Amino acid sequence: MTFRHTVGYGFAFVAGVFCATLTPAAADQEQGRRLAQLYCARCHAIDRVSASPLKIAPPFRTLHERYPVEMLQEALAEGIVTGHPTMPQFSFDSDQVGDFILFLKSLERSKADR
Repeated sequence: MTFRHTVGYGFAFVAGVFCATLTPAAADQEQGRRLAQLYCARCHAIDRVSASPLKIAPPFRTLHERYPVEMLQEALAEGIVTGHPTMPQFSFDSDQVGDFILFLKSLERSKADR
């Protein structure tokens, strides 16, 4: 791994932590929900109770059980690419990434609050 890659990964990690700690004034949870509805709801459940329309697509409320959702920050900004052909490739701008992560974190908190 080159020095450039090491610095890049370090920056991505710091940016992910920063993104996860954004306040509602800096990121908009409702805008994150709208992004999920627009780009993701065709396959993923984006609420607290529904099943995903596409069986292989995990519901967003369980993503935090697989890994910290902050780890998605870089993939969302650069373009998510998966191993299956049915998931479209897309990317968000930095504001959208913050909004989307805040929305995912809200699903995590909502389940914990029960």
